[in-house]
Amino acid sequence: MKIQKNKLHRKFGVKITGFDMKINTKPEDILMLKTLLDDHAVCAVPHKKPLSDAEHIAFSGLLGPVARRSAPKISGTGLRLPYNEIVDQSNLDAQGNIYPDRDKRLAYKRANRQWHTDMSYRTNRATWSLLSAHVVPPKGGQTEVADMRAVYDDLPDKMKLLLEDLTAEHCYWHSRVLGGGPEPTPEERITRPPARHPLVHVHPTSGRRVLYVASHIRSISGMPKNEAIDLLNELKEIAIKPEYVLSYNWTVGDVLIWDNLATMHRGTDFDDQHYIRDMRRVTCREN
Repeated sequence: MKIQKNKLHRKFGVKITGFDMKINTKPEDILMLKTLLDDHAVCAVPHKKPLSDAEHIAFSGLLGPVARRSAPKISGTGLRLPYNEIVDQSNLDAQGNIYPDRDKRLAYKRANRQWHTDMSYRTNRATWSLLSAHVVPPKGGQTEVADMRAVYDDLPDKMKLLLEDLTAEHCYWHSRVLGGGPEPTPEERITRPPARHPLVHVHPTSGRRVLYVASHIRSISGMPKNEAIDLLNELKEIAIKPEYVLSYNWTVGDVLIWDNLATMHRGTDFDDQHYIRDMRRVTCREN
């Protein structure tokens, strides 16, 4: 089948049909996909049915090193999926049941409805994320992605100068609490220490400058807390303007790939007490 490409947003993002991650695994296929990601930052790849977890992991490994789960030690958590490379982005517990409304594990998962960048709290950051749809709710649960390259390009020169040498501390637990979850225990907290990254970086392959912000950011080095909060809020409000954001409506079998070094994203609200949203992510990382 001939590969066809259609824009997802006027500035970025592309949907490619006729590309099958079980079949299109040759070096030239991977080079084409990486080129599209450098240009568009987001690629949607529909399939007639979901990839198996093994197929999902195998294809992701063709793009780059795959991050293995460094699961936070949250009390009461069990693993539903028997793969260290798969991040379970569902509202289901280890037995496949919907989490109760007040379960703190669900509260932490709901925190992903904030704007964020995957694994920014790790020293070796996420590069590409590949999210596969196994079950989608009838309403809500879209994935929204912001093009942080275009956001940076459009910032006033005065703001670019302010950001140039700033470094932020990214903390997983900060975003979980910010999203409505409880404070972690000391035992939980030490399983995911924070990491520091520049607020602006040069993309390693496209060479474009990118604003690298996320809800994981707890502080900015050398800046009073209130000033840092105000600055981050200002940048987020700019970044989530419609001209920078695409919203992806899921169909079972879709795989959405985004470049974490060029974008930020979030899942939107849905009725997680009555409907299942079973999404599974494999994440590539920096070397």
